Amino acid sequence: MSSSVAEPTSKPTIPSRPSWWAPRVWLGSNFPAIMGLLARNHFRVGWRQWHIAATDLGAGVINSSLGLVQQAVYGRRIARMAVSDPIFIVGHWRTGTTLLHELLIQDRRHTYANTYACLAPSHFLVSQWLFGSMFRLLVPSHRPMDNMPLGLERPQEDEFGLCNLGLPSPYRTIAFPNEPPQDQDYYDLENVSPEGRRRWKAGLLSFVKAINCHRPGRLVLKSPPHTCRVKVLLELFPEARFVHLTRDPYVVFPSTVHLWKSLYLTEGLQTPTFAGLEDLVFETYLRMHEQWERTRSSIDSNRVYSLKYEDLVHDPESQIKAIYGHLGLGDFEDARPAIERYLSGVRDYKTNKYRLTPEQEVEITLRWAPIIDGQGYRRSPRQTEAVSR
Repeated sequence: MSSSVAEPTSKPTIPSRPSWWAPRVWLGSNFPAIMGLLARNHFRVGWRQWHIAATDLGAGVINSSLGLVQQAVYGRRIARMAVSDPIFIVGHWRTGTTLLHELLIQDRRHTYANTYACLAPSHFLVSQWLFGSMFRLLVPSHRPMDNMPLGLERPQEDEFGLCNLGLPSPYRTIAFPNEPPQDQDYYDLENVSPEGRRRWKAGLLSFVKAINCHRPGRLVLKSPPHTCRVKVLLELFPEARFVHLTRDPYVVFPSTVHLWKSLYLTEGLQTPTFAGLEDLVFETYLRMHEQWERTRSSIDSNRVYSLKYEDLVHDPESQIKAIYGHLGLGDFEDARPAIERYLSGVRDYKTNKYRLTPEQEVEITLRWAPIIDGQGYRRSPRQTEAVSR
């Protein structure tokens, strides 16, 4: 059975700020992590967000305390846990990495970082039974940037978990969007000190071991910044598999700008001005592409698979079957029924639709032309063509 994901029809909107009581991602940070985040940004919290920062600080004390409980109960088991051959889903934001993540984790042989684990990485093993029901009522049912389903048990980017553990990450820019971009060296870690690299690798390894404690299986991890970290990830997991996605850059650009605007508004500790956001998107896209092209040759060819978003949504089952065959993930037929059930549930999903300004389209062509050509997409001569995300 072959099926496709529904064509886009809805118009995007920038979400308003969430209710004052709605939990933000930083609520799960341990105390050193949230205090460090505030201190390095000189406590430049917006007046409308001070109650959020105060709540996060109070929660940080609880998170750190529960972290000690988890360490006492599960510390030895986590240390002994073996993690081998994870699957890393990589690619720029808005290239279909979330869809592919959802599809691959339908296989019962696979495991993943769920939203609660990334929200409370210090203690999720001992606290989900206690706090899960409460947070389930507070967490929105859909993501604000694209209306994708959201829930505590659904897969999430492990990068958010690393942030809440206090590891440096470019995602800390979300908290303080009006300050200079945060931790840009932690995209590829090439200019990070040896001690900084050691701490980051140890933090990631400990987190994924805890995930495997929660639910054993082959890990499927998805985080766009991992696209730049192939060398570091292979140092930790020499037999790791990688699936890399691309998408029409004329679609990726407006969709990524919309993503960051949504996250700045819903998760930020400042009222964002969005100054410099488009330039940041242009530069990060180039950085991510160039780093992937430099390092992908270090992966054995039978452990890396590349595909286009457009092919994935046109015939997802065929693409997943091809991934299984190329990467040696086992019998696809064992996973097919669950994948078919998931696809039947998202067949009516409607993605957002955008219209580029003539200036944006020209700028995309000027800055990204070699990538557009190299990935097999067409340079668009149309200045106001509607594009979908």
